[in-house]
Amino acid sequence: MASSEEGQVIGCHTVDEFKHQMQKGTESKKLVVIDFTATWCGPCRLITPVLAELAKEIPHVIFLKVDVDELRSVSEDFAVEAMPTFVFIKDGNTIDRVVGAPKKDALEKKIIFHSTSTATA
Repeated sequence: MASSEEGQVIGCHTVDEFKHQMQKGTESKKLVVIDFTATWCGPCRLITPVLAELAKEIPHVIFLKVDVDELRSVSEDFAVEAMPTFVFIKDGNTIDRVVGAPKKDALEKKIIFHSTSTATA
């Protein structure tokens, strides 16, 4: 049974909410893609509908959106210095990142690659 959150980008507005989603990703062994964004960032606004589309196309990945001004401590934990920044997490570890607004196909390829590859111990 699909959860109501599958196929969408989940906005995290509190640190607890963010930690809860990260825990779900670790427990389910799913890839987590975090979009670090800001309301004032033009490229962030342009990539938002692309990310929403990818979330629908790749429902086995958890997509999170974190506003750097709203959750500054989370942004600092991930050393985010530019927006948008996409951080890829698998088994609780950062495995990749993309800084800037990539083209849809490039972002999609990277997400599919990381969601289907198995992590090596």
